[in-house]
Amino acid sequence: MTDSRLSRVRLNLARSHDHPNGSSHHGYEFVAPLGDDKHIDADAWKKHRDQCRVRRFWEGEPDDIGHLVHRPGGSWAFHYDIDGDEDDEAGYRLGSHAFVPGEYVSIKDEDGELHTFQVVTVERI
Repeated sequence: MTDSRLSRVRLNLARSHDHPNGSSHHGYEFVAPLGDDKHIDADAWKKHRDQCRVRRFWEGEPDDIGHLVHRPGGSWAFHYDIDGDEDDEAGYRLGSHAFVPGEYVSIKDEDGELHTFQVVTVERI
């Protein structure tokens, strides 16, 4: 049996054409239930969905605040329903990623552009 507890995950923009060294000024902080395997636990998310919040921070822009949502078919996205003017941003196979520092994940922004982020911190809350 997996023990899933809420964790705060910080993602920073990884190396890219515009940011050859990556950027700690562009990224996400979100809360999600992670199991012992460090994957998002969809069943635990159902019980804690109101607590599964996200903050998108992007230098030069106001923060967007919303929720981590589990879409039909099993994919995950960030839905900005509070203080945000962005469309949903979909994670690329977020459900299959282990959230441990040093790992990489990809997120498709509201314009459909895929960006790679590095997991910087994972803290149990």
